[in-house]
Amino acid sequence: MPVVVLTTIGRKTGQRRQTMLTAPLVNDDRIVLVGSYGGDDRHPAWLLNLRDNPAVEVDSQGSKRSMTARIANATERQELWPQVVAVNPGYAGYQEKTDREIPVVIVEP
Repeated sequence: MPVVVLTTIGRKTGQRRQTMLTAPLVNDDRIVLVGSYGGDDRHPAWLLNLRDNPAVEVDSQGSKRSMTARIANATERQELWPQVVAVNPGYAGYQEKTDREIPVVIVEP
């Protein structure tokens, strides 16, 4: 599975924050990320940061790009979630561990 470094702006500090994440789906210019946090009941900080400031930077295979991130709406998540789980069934296990719906994030130019 591809790995990316996602740079967000901290919602409280305004500082740049980098997080290494797996990207279960990469299609053309769209990258799909999953806010699983290992099945924790809390959302990961990077997700909360991009929710408040969707301007992000993605470093993939040494290439950095400015992009825009957003949490998938219900229809998009319904379409993407089975694809995500097909690539990595572990995400289904994370969803079973928590009552929160694990967000799917779409990152585009």
